[in-house]
Amino acid sequence: MRESDIPLTAVSTPSGMLWEWLVMPQILSKDPATINRLVTQLFRPLRAYAQTYFDGIFVHSRAGDGKTAMEVHLGHLRRVLEVMSANKLYANIDECVFASPEIKILGCFVSNVGVRADPEKVKPVAAWPTPRS
Repeated sequence: MRESDIPLTAVSTPSGMLWEWLVMPQILSKDPATINRLVTQLFRPLRAYAQTYFDGIFVHSRAGDGKTAMEVHLGHLRRVLEVMSANKLYANIDECVFASPEIKILGCFVSNVGVRADPEKVKPVAAWPTPRS
């Protein structure tokens, strides 16, 4: 936490004393806006291959410089994990998908071909009866 922000965390105790947080309180550290801002700032230098959305990081790679797409991708993943480690950010391994040709995000499937809607999300609309008038 920045030293200039410490007074902003002051709370009054029942005894009348003021208490200031020296680190970010747990209640604020889980705030979506706080997480989004942190992740966006940390991964801005990697935005050529690592996009973020709140606490999600999406790494995409393309073959180049005599390397295969997988070799480039592994280098990109290593750099992303280094940034996470340096900033004490942790990944939930159950939510991770590595080296996949296609990922599901925000109701869509994203791949090297493009973006397509999730058929399960489209099914109710596709099942509507054709208008008769």
